Amino acid sequence: MVNKLLEVIQNNQILEIKLSGNLQRYDNREQIDALLRQIPEVKKICLNAENLQKWDSAIVAVLYKAVLAAEQNKVEVDYQKLSANLQKLLKLALEVDRKATISSKEKTSFLESVGSKGIEIYAGICKVGAFLREVAQSLGRLLRGKAVMRMVDFEFALEDCGYKAVGIVALVSFMVGLILAFVGALQLKMFGAQIYIASLVAIGMTRIMGAIMAGIIIAGRTGAAYAAEIGTMQVNEEVDALKTLGLPVTDFLVMPRMLSLIITMPFLTILADIMGMLGGAFVAVLLLDISAVQYWNYSIDAFEMDNFLVGVFHGLIYGIIISCTGCYYGINCGRDADSVGKSTTQAVVSAIVIMIVVTGILTSVFEALGI
Repeated sequence: MVNKLLEVIQNNQILEIKLSGNLQRYDNREQIDALLRQIPEVKKICLNAENLQKWDSAIVAVLYKAVLAAEQNKVEVDYQKLSANLQKLLKLALEVDRKATISSKEKTSFLESVGSKGIEIYAGICKVGAFLREVAQSLGRLLRGKAVMRMVDFEFALEDCGYKAVGIVALVSFMVGLILAFVGALQLKMFGAQIYIASLVAIGMTRIMGAIMAGIIIAGRTGAAYAAEIGTMQVNEEVDALKTLGLPVTDFLVMPRMLSLIITMPFLTILADIMGMLGGAFVAVLLLDISAVQYWNYSIDAFEMDNFLVGVFHGLIYGIIISCTGCYYGINCGRDADSVGKSTTQAVVSAIVIMIVVTGILTSVFEALGI
């Protein structure tokens, strides 16, 4: 070949590739293809860069293709006349496996599978315990006035899960109250007791349904946002930066979000109670010909402060669960975009499952206490 920048000389079964001059942005496709076609015909390749003056990654890519073709055709490669830098770059490029491989899991026995799963669960429990311990320590520092928490972060989190969540909580709770009243009416009409729809909705919404609906909505809306925000910070190494600066991550990231939900969840629960009863009134007044005064009187008669406080207490507990779950999965997120998506999904699912389990436990406790 006549190109003096990249000259290919074939002598018997030896192919010499001589690089000279300025090879920056080298992109002679025809010459590269011709070089690659010659490689299977020889037994040895000599790379000569003694006269090379300037080069960049483009020539490294050409040499990589040549060496890779030589390895595939079992052709010997001589690197002695290459500079040390070029040799390092080629070695680094060749060490990376660019082929997508499908890992095949080896078959394991039942006992091995159970043991591995048990170890995995135990490690997860230990990680959760460590996180909750750090949160408790941060809460202690906050009560002593020593927590490293910016007020602007708390105000932003309070705004996000406060009035911005009112619309969706009100709409969903209204529809839940409407559905609860409509389903109850189908049975109560059989006994001519439609008026007790007011009592049914009032007790159901204030006791538990208002808190559960507010909790599920906030878990999907705010808990997912917590996991995504902190997970993205983990991907961008912002969490590592906080640790490098010596700032407690739980103080800086978890406390503002937890406090905001602890404050707003009881109010959102009360809003859900009110909107649920309004939804029941919509069905009773417009569809069942019950007067608004009658509905109001029966709702007041069925309303009990114990039920109301139990619902608000559930909302408070749900706020703690949602904030801890979202922040936990965010802090323990991986380092890629796929991990952020998985952490967000796990945060929502785990928060809802934990809320339902805690609801069952609290219901049994309150029943035993006669509340």
